[in-house]
Amino acid sequence: QVQLVESGGGLVQAGGPLRLSCVASGRTWSSFRMGWFRQAPGKEREFVAAVDWSAGRTYYADSVKGRFTISRDNAKNTVYLQMNSLKPEDTAVYYCNAHRVPYPPMDYWGQGTQVTVSS
Repeated sequence: QVQLVESGGGLVQAGGPLRLSCVASGRTWSSFRMGWFRQAPGKEREFVAAVDWSAGRTYYADSVKGRFTISRDNAKNTVYLQMNSLKPEDTAVYYCNAHRVPYPPMDYWGQGTQVTVSS
């Protein structure tokens, strides 16, 4: 059974750090790009960051560049999102995503973890 399980969300003051984790299980992930998306109330889900599981190449939304860092630990099948200098506008439910890059495309999603940044 394929699962993506997020953890690490919570309440933090503006300017503070938070680290999210996503444990991936149930299949091999070498062909996948692992990412984080977020969805704020009343808004569409948006891309935050991603990392290629095998090559380690990273991708970031402009809104988080320089503040967030995505990484993966292949031995632990875990993807991390280190979030620094958090802003109230970063408040959202954060979802872990696994996207199969070669055709045919395939996506898996976690259940989401709430991040709330107070001003």
